[in-house]
Amino acid sequence: MRPKTLFAPAIAAAAVALAFSPVTFAADNDGPPDTVTTWTFQPAFDSSDAGWHRGLLPWVEAVEEATEGTVKIRVEPVGSLTSGSEAFGAASAGMTDGYAGWATVYGGEMPEGMLAYGLAMGATSSEEAWDAMWGNPDYRIGELVQEAANERNLHWVGWTNQGPNAMFSNFPIEKLEDLQGKKMRAGGPQALFHQAMGGSPVSMDAGDIYTSIRLGAIEGTYWDTGGIKDMNFQEVIKYASLPGWNPAQHQEIFVNLDAWNELTPWQQEKIEGIFEETYFKTSAMHAEAADDALQALIDEGGEVIEMSEEEVQRMREKSIEEVWPKVAELSERNAKGVELWQRYFEENQ
Repeated sequence: MRPKTLFAPAIAAAAVALAFSPVTFAADNDGPPDTVTTWTFQPAFDSSDAGWHRGLLPWVEAVEEATEGTVKIRVEPVGSLTSGSEAFGAASAGMTDGYAGWATVYGGEMPEGMLAYGLAMGATSSEEAWDAMWGNPDYRIGELVQEAANERNLHWVGWTNQGPNAMFSNFPIEKLEDLQGKKMRAGGPQALFHQAMGGSPVSMDAGDIYTSIRLGAIEGTYWDTGGIKDMNFQEVIKYASLPGWNPAQHQEIFVNLDAWNELTPWQQEKIEGIFEETYFKTSAMHAEAADDALQALIDEGGEVIEMSEEEVQRMREKSIEEVWPKVAELSERNAKGVELWQRYFEENQ
């Protein structure tokens, strides 16, 4: 079970804010308040993305149930209120009440998000990721991400493993040398990996990837495996190479910290209480979708390549030597997080 201190830094911040704020709750701390809080979220994606139905919406439903209907969340698709690249900052500024996405790909102003998103050739399963980030008291790397989020007026409230962020391409990838000189869509931490492998990363909005591959402007993309069917990538790519650059790519959910602090302690406790439960539930949903997506690729005449353990280890070693230090350079917390991840692998592999 998740230790009760999971969100200790944010709870402390909330206590300070409440001590200096003339807020009066309609009910005591042992039960739901008399009033309903309504939040508006805009993620960095729309309903076509795997994160919509298999990440954010299940969390929203769990929040509304856990808080007995005293917290209601309206979810607007990307573009309704702001662009995908601006959605993270909009939640931080209070233009929206919350954000779902990747704080490193669409919200590059928080490098610690890379620790939540997943390091190159890092965690290989939901269980391993949870253990290092929250479960094992010897590491608890997630606290570093929470501290960074709080500094940006956000509170980290949800997480899901979207499965392997694999390499989808029109050329076979069986060893790291196969990536040399290849132009592939890669954002944020993906770009660090692709460049380290000798490739040429190309940044572009998700909506442009399909057409760019079809026209030959790029030769493939890095994407969460379960999401390729949603994006119809199986129509324009020939190969899926697993485990990809990130065997367990994660997506985060953040709430504006001011909005969070306006909740009663009871509501905060209820929302914190579903963090672990929804993590494993939505991660299982993504895993099932990944199998379906790979089958859709095969049905279109594509091929799934399972890289050899020897090649996976070569990519892992190169990632630890060349990619992880670049992540560590971005902030003091990143450096600490990378150090903890390295120690975790040394002590648990």
